[in-house]
Amino acid sequence: MQSEIMFAGFGGQGILLIGKVLAHAAMEEGYEVAWVPSYGPEMRGGTAYCTVVISDRPIGSPIIKNPLHLVAMNGPSLQKFAPTVKKGGIIFINSSLIAFGSNRDDVDELQVPVVDIAKDLGSVKAANIVALSAFVSRSGIVPMETLKTCIKEEFSKKPKLIPLNMAAVAAGEKAARK
Repeated sequence: MQSEIMFAGFGGQGILLIGKVLAHAAMEEGYEVAWVPSYGPEMRGGTAYCTVVISDRPIGSPIIKNPLHLVAMNGPSLQKFAPTVKKGGIIFINSSLIAFGSNRDDVDELQVPVVDIAKDLGSVKAANIVALSAFVSRSGIVPMETLKTCIKEEFSKKPKLIPLNMAAVAAGEKAARK
């Protein structure tokens, strides 16, 4: 089993962070993992992305042209990467910022207004955790309990942010079930 996930959006949306958290959770589950972030001008508001490869065997190459899944946090990312997603994968769409779909009928499309949900929770900065949780809930790629543990560890140096992020996890799970 090998799954490739591309996370993409604007710089500043926490794209690299959620890729790192998913990679950590997969490692905790005993999988082989590759996390490849994209650095550069993306950090100033352009498109930022990273790929996470999760496998039960050694990973031949961490460079992925056709991911199984896509988490798109903005329109340009959806337009650029949706055509590359493998048949049968999941395309997650942040419907707070994207008013259109993937135009794919061979994938599982999940639209969640993560920015709106995060605002309702008290901070737009939690939108990435809402998105990650909704994606993990729909895909089952790692157990939710493992994801929660890894999110708590990620924010352990800022413990006041843990309750907000746990609320974001619960909201993401709920949104994925709708």
